[in-house]
Amino acid sequence: MTLSTSAPATPPYAGRSFAAFLFDMDGTLITSIESANRAWTRWSQMHGFDPAYVISIMHGVRTVETMKRLGVDDPEKEAAWITSTEIDDTEGVSAIAGAKAFLAGLPADRWAIVTSASRPLAEARLARAGIALPRILVTSEDVERGKPDPACFLLGAKKLGVDPTECLVFEDTVAGLTAADAAGAAGLAITVTHSHPIGTGHPAIVDYRGLAISADAAGLTITGSAPTDG
Repeated sequence: MTLSTSAPATPPYAGRSFAAFLFDMDGTLITSIESANRAWTRWSQMHGFDPAYVISIMHGVRTVETMKRLGVDDPEKEAAWITSTEIDDTEGVSAIAGAKAFLAGLPADRWAIVTSASRPLAEARLARAGIALPRILVTSEDVERGKPDPACFLLGAKKLGVDPTECLVFEDTVAGLTAADAAGAAGLAITVTHSHPIGTGHPAIVDYRGLAISADAAGLTITGSAPTDG
C-alpha cells in the first residue's frame, strides 16, 4: 500500500532554479523492489540469514556494503552473485509514474543518474523500464564509498560541470537523502514505494505525474503539481 495523496497548489521548490538534477534510480525513477527482494530472499535462505532482516537493511546502499555489514567472508563475491541474479531477473521492473515524461523535458546535459547499483545492473533495469541511458551515469564502481557518503553526488555534479550546491537530488531512501545533504545539494523525496513517511524532513512527492520542467539560462525549475504525502 502506498501513501495517500493529494495534489498541492504549487510544485516542490516552486520558483527555485537549479543548475542540474541528480536522480537516484531504484525507487526514484524505477521500481525494482520485486526483483531485488527475490534475489536477496534467495541469497538469505542459501546462507542462513533472515530474509526480512536482510531486505530491511539493503535498500539505498551498495550491495558490497550490505555484505560487509552482514559479516560474510567474501563480500565482493557475494555482491557479484546478487548483481548477476538481479540482472537475470528484471521481471516487474518498471518506470515510476510520470518519470519518462519528466525526464524527456530535461536538457540532456543537465541531469544524471547516481545509483548504488552496478553499471551492468543499472543498464539492465533502465532498459527493462524503457528509460534511455543518460549522458552521465554514476554507479557503484565509480566511488570507493557509497551512500550515505556524498562522494557519488559530488562526482555526478562534477561530471555535469556544476556546483553540487546548485543541484537538486531526487531520492527515496534515508541514506540517499543524507548523502545529498552532505554534498550540499537540495533533496526531494520520492515516496511511491513507501508505506510510511521517510521522516527526513525533505519535501516529498509520490511520483512525477503533473510535474513539468522550465529550462532556461537561469536553470531548471519544476512547474505544475504532483501528488504529495497526504
